Formats: sequence, C-alpha cells, structure tokens
Amino acid sequence: MKTSIHRRLEQNRAWLEERLQRNFDVVIQDIEHDGKKTAFLVYIEGMADSEAISDHVMAPLLRQEWDHISASQRKEAEDFETVLEAVFSGNSAVFLDKSDKAMIVSVRGGTRRGVEEPNSEAVIRGPREGFIENLRTNTALVRFKIKSPNLKMESFTIGTETHTQVVLAYMEDIVDPGVLKEARERLQRIHIDGILESGYIEEFIEDNPYSPFPQFQYTERPDTAAAQLLEGRFAVFVDGSPFVLMAPVTFMELLQASEDYYERFMIGSMIRILRILFMLLALYLPAIYVAVMTYHQDMIPTHLLLSIAAAREAIPFPTIVEALIMEVSFEALREASIRLPRTIGQAVSILGALVVGQAAVEAGIVSAPIVIVVSLTGIASFTIPRFNLAISLRMLRFPMMILAGVFGLVGIVIGMVLTVTHLARLRSFGVPYLAGLAPASSKDQHDLFIRASWRRQLTRNHAIAHRNRKRMSVPDSGPPGSPGGSS
Repeated sequence: MKTSIHRRLEQNRAWLEERLQRNFDVVIQDIEHDGKKTAFLVYIEGMADSEAISDHVMAPLLRQEWDHISASQRKEAEDFETVLEAVFSGNSAVFLDKSDKAMIVSVRGGTRRGVEEPNSEAVIRGPREGFIENLRTNTALVRFKIKSPNLKMESFTIGTETHTQVVLAYMEDIVDPGVLKEARERLQRIHIDGILESGYIEEFIEDNPYSPFPQFQYTERPDTAAAQLLEGRFAVFVDGSPFVLMAPVTFMELLQASEDYYERFMIGSMIRILRILFMLLALYLPAIYVAVMTYHQDMIPTHLLLSIAAAREAIPFPTIVEALIMEVSFEALREASIRLPRTIGQAVSILGALVVGQAAVEAGIVSAPIVIVVSLTGIASFTIPRFNLAISLRMLRFPMMILAGVFGLVGIVIGMVLTVTHLARLRSFGVPYLAGLAPASSKDQHDLFIRASWRRQLTRNHAIAHRNRKRMSVPDSGPPGSPGGSS
C-alpha cells in the first residue's frame, strides 16, 4: 500500500529522513523565506545535475515563485513511493508547505560516458556513433535516424529494487501487431529484483532459452537498430546498457553485417558468400579432419596422407584427443586475450598461439596439421559478424568433433541433421528461424545469400513484415548512362 504525502512539511521531511537514513549521497535541502521553512527538495548527489537544480529549482523557490520552476519535464506525485522512484532515477523532488503533493523535476545529470565509436562492432563504413549507457541518449540517436511519428517508444519499469526503465521501440505502420502484443506481454511478465543489462531481458523473453542459437540480435550501432526497425522488427532499450536488442531474428540475418548494405551490392554479395563458406568451415572443419584421419584415410591423396602420417608418427594421442587439446587451448587463449587489458591482450593471444603451438609440435604432443586446422577454424570464426552466433558455433564445434571421432563422417551427418532439424523448429517470436530457406520463399532471395541492388529490393522481408511490405516504388529509370536513364 502506498504512503500518501502529508500537508505538513515537517512530517514529510521526517518520513524521508527515516526512510533514507545511512545514505551519504542523499541531499535534503531546506528552503527558508523570512526565517520560516517554506519548502525543501531532495535529490541524489552525483545523479542529479547540480547546476540545473541551482538555476531551475533553487532560484524560483528562494523567490517564492513556485510556477517559475522550469525544467525539461515536471510532474506531480501524491505518494512517497513515486517520489522515491523518481529521486533514485536522478530527478529532484520538491515538497511545499501545506501541499499534499510533491513536484518531480527532471534534473538528471551526473557523469556518464559520451557518445563514441562502438567497441564491440568494428565500423568499416557507416556512422561512427554508438549507443551508451544513457537511455534517453540512445533513443534520441535512433530518432535522429528515423524522423517519423510512426516510430513509437513505450516505457516499462522492471525490477523491484533497480526500477530499471525499459523501452520497446517499433514502427507502428510496419511491425506485426501480433509480434508486438507478444513482446509487450513477455516484458510485463518479468518479475525480478533487478535488471542490470539487456542480457537479462533477452533470456526472459526469448522463445527457447535452452537453444544454443541466439533468438535476438543485439547491437551498439544506431544505424543497425534503425535499419531493423524499418524492416518491421522491434527493439528493446535498457537503461544502463549500450546494447539494444532486436527481434524477430533469423539465422541468415545473423550472418549479415551493416557494411553489406553500405558497399556496392556486388562487393557486399561476394563478402556475404565468403562469410557463409567460412561459417561452415568454423563449424565442421575440425570434425571433418578428425573423421577423415580416424576412419576415412583412403579419401586423402596419397602424397598428402604420407605427409600427415609422417607428422603424426610420434604423436601419442589419437586424432580426436589431439584435436580437443588444441581446440580447448585455442579457446582458452581467446578468452584470456579478452579478459586482459586491451593493450596487451592482442599480443598475448598472438604470441600465445605461436609459442604454445610451436612448442607443442616440437615436443611431439600435437602434430603440425592439427595446428593448421585449428588456426584456420579460428580465423573462420572471426568472419562471423555477430558474436552471439559465433560463440554458439564455437560451442557446437566440440560435440561435432566427438561425433566425428566416434562415428566418422556418419557422425558429422548425424550432427548436421540434428542441427538443421533444431533450426527448422526454432522460432523467434513466431517467425521461423530459417525463414527464406525453410519455409522457402522466392520473394526473399534478393537479400539472403546475396545482397541484390537497392533497385531490386522493392519489398521488405515477407517473414518479418506482414503489412506495409513495400519499401519503395519501382524506379522510373535505370542507372545513368543506361537506356532510359539520365546521362
């Protein structure tokens, strides 16, 4: 039950002092006029902007000009619970004598990181601004991209202790109403004490939390978020996190990068095909090596087989154990390079791979061919643009190797069938994970394996956008210099 605000100033101050005791950063500032206390304000030092409080709150209060309190936002509260939530969100609350309402003034400030280039997504071509930990800044960055009243942003407060503000953004004229309704309901069903990062939200509202494959895409780039909104997806912003979640997502979308659409379509298509091939290598190359060397040596050309056999002559372990040792070591080096300071992390990972790999080969623990295979696999995994998909494939690589070590190529086929079956059954907010492939759609092939010219992409993805699918009208003319085009 909520506690109502009293009309007597002393009672309100006493309630707050008791509730907020042992908090050194809470400031309760009295306002006096002619020797009599007429008001007081409360705010959190470090979260509120001291200059804004002085200019827009304190000055009018000292002049007894209540109506002249100016700020970007101002509203009234009738209970202490609303006041405390506002104060701990960085606002200031003003209590007036003989008034049973408090005035909430938006004076959020404090030291926060400024807008800078994203750290987790390398920008080759495109805007170099990235999301930060401030929710209002993040939503504004998307507003700068999409200047339309159809861009809607709904606010939710999640977390009984953290009271984290979460924003659901979508294009009202494009998004599927059923998907939007489901997203709202899943957010409203979250009951937890605190939300500290958008990863909490992702795990709570994804369709299948036990799947190794991600059902959300996340990004630090406003241009990526804007592009996904225009495709009919929704975005989830979480205060305090620079990562914005986007759904529904498909498997092929996770293999696409923003630069695919900023470069000319022929270049973007070539890089996308290369990326798909290396994705397959990242998942299956070690397993194929283990299967061939264990059960199917007759598939290898004679000269190559003799070379590999000579390299493995003194190795005391079977191929599967050798491959697991190298893969685990490589993953450990990669994890160590991430956790170390950035200035030395890259050097440690490179030197570690070179020194450990060379020493292991010279000591006869592993052979040179497996070092080459693991190195190629690591390079292939770095070509995947989305970290959440890349780490899923890295995790699946180990059961694939075990199946290959036990059953040979038949084991790889079994693993492939199980993986594809799981992907075919997986959904992201009702959208098939393999949309465009299963179910097959000829209308979406222009942006699947290749990226067609913008002149050919007249419609949005049919699996995502169920209404307002038309992206642009048919061009009236061809490129400059072509028949019918301007020269």
